[in-house]
Amino acid sequence: MNASSFGNTGLWQMIIEAGPMVKLVLLTLLIFSVFSWAIIIYKMFLIRKIEKESGTFYDLFWQKRQFSQVFSEGKSFTTTPLNKLFTSVYSELSNIVKTTGNPEPQRVSREEMERIQRILRKTSAVETAKLEYAVSFLATTGNTAPFIGLFGTVWGIMASFRNIGALGTANLAVVAPGISEALVATAMGLLVAIPAVVGYNHIISRIERITSEMENFSSDLINIIEKQSAR
Repeated sequence: MNASSFGNTGLWQMIIEAGPMVKLVLLTLLIFSVFSWAIIIYKMFLIRKIEKESGTFYDLFWQKRQFSQVFSEGKSFTTTPLNKLFTSVYSELSNIVKTTGNPEPQRVSREEMERIQRILRKTSAVETAKLEYAVSFLATTGNTAPFIGLFGTVWGIMASFRNIGALGTANLAVVAPGISEALVATAMGLLVAIPAVVGYNHIISRIERITSEMENFSSDLINIIEKQSAR
């Protein structure tokens, strides 16, 4: 590649003419990018659906006076973790009250209340873990992609120095191919890392809001059961 052809070379051509090591670096970054975008798109779709269902289920919960009615009408809410929390408590109350089809929160002892609280904590932890599954890959990508690109940068510069040593000259035609590899690797590393970091921060912040909703809903359930038990 001479100096004039280098000036007219596009990004794709520079990638094609890159050395094997730089191509491996770029392939690795491409894999990281594909998985990162897949996680971002899937999680955003899931979180949006959860937020919509949670609002509808929350309204349903406060509109109905009996737990059995909420359980019956809430079966279609398969995504929101609020329904998972309610179902876990409803199942426990079914065993405690031992009524057929109408397990209402009444006559719950302190030991039984503590068991319900443990069930809620466990269910919340499980649902939070589901939401956070694979999200850590975005943080890993954001942290490692620039360094992977930097490795390609260093390798490209080393190739330039090897060419200088082999040809005994340092003109543009000699150093340009290695420098182009270095610049491409650096740019790709940043292009992969930046969306991953932005996506990770946004997804985590929305997961935290959902987690906060689960905590508030758990407190509401406990308060309702305690009030019914005190009657």
